[in-house]
Amino acid sequence: MLTNLIYFAVFIILVFVLSIAVKAITRGVEAKQIIKDEKQIDVNNYNEPNNLDVINQIKALKDLHEKGILNEDEFKKAKEKILK
Repeated sequence: MLTNLIYFAVFIILVFVLSIAVKAITRGVEAKQIIKDEKQIDVNNYNEPNNLDVINQIKALKDLHEKGILNEDEFKKAKEKILK
C-alpha cells in the first residue's frame, strides 16, 4: 500500500515537471518566432528607399563632422532636420 502511494506521488510529480517543460518549450518557440518576425520587419524597413536615403544623408553629415567641416551644433541641427 505504501509503495503504491509513493509510485502515485512520483507519477504526479513527473506529470507536473513535464507540464512545466512543455510550457517552457512552447514559450521559447513563440518567442523565437516573434523575434524572427521583428527582424523581418526591421529588414523590410531598412530596404525602403526613404530610409536608405536618410541613412546615407546622416552618414555624409557624420563624415563632414569628423573632417571638421561641421561643428557639433551644426551637425546636430542638420541631423534633426533630416530626421523630421
